[in-house]
Amino acid sequence: MEEKSKDPLHGKRLDAILEELVEYYEGFEKLGEQINIKCFTDNPSINSSLKFLRKTDWARTKVESLYLFVLRQKKRNETKNGK
Repeated sequence: MEEKSKDPLHGKRLDAILEELVEYYEGFEKLGEQINIKCFTDNPSINSSLKFLRKTDWARTKVESLYLFVLRQKKRNETKNGK
């Protein structure tokens, strides 16, 4: 039997992470406020952002960190609302 990875990023594609963040922050404008990088603030799109993030490790790291934060927030909200 295979063990499941505890890493929430395991098997998660960058495009899926980005789309989830854009949805959570209700667009690129608020996402750009969280991570101030040009691909989110200047004529943003999923495709142009993915191109940049795939080439730029520091930016991808910031996006992945923000995604982990959002997952914790969602879990916290579910726990709070579930009581």
